Amino acid sequence: MATGSISSATGIAPKYTVKGHGGPTSQEPTKDGHQVILVTRINGAVFALNPDLVERVDCTPDTVVTLVDGTKYVIAESVPEFIDSVRHYRASLIAQASRIEPEPTMTPVSSSHDELDAKVLPLHRKDR
Repeated sequence: MATGSISSATGIAPKYTVKGHGGPTSQEPTKDGHQVILVTRINGAVFALNPDLVERVDCTPDTVVTLVDGTKYVIAESVPEFIDSVRHYRASLIAQASRIEPEPTMTPVSSSHDELDAKVLPLHRKDR
């Protein structure tokens, strides 16, 4: 059983304990390879959320996540914990992108150096 970790933004340990939930910085890849963060509903159910679809997060006093399509979720994590999760998610994307090696470019194999030189063709204007 995993418990939430201490948030660096608040310094307060979360009061919830959810089996299989790794805390505010949990990330899980979906079937199609997209990364999501795991958040907890007020009733304790854990679900995956794509942070790229989040429009805003409000504290009223519960934390309410509003997506770009207007869908709202009330979650157990505090606003600073949720922000830490999104920051960790985006940092992991940048780290993954920096590890991707560029594919080697194909260079034409030529027996003659003249084939690679550009040739200039004269243009002939027609008299009008």
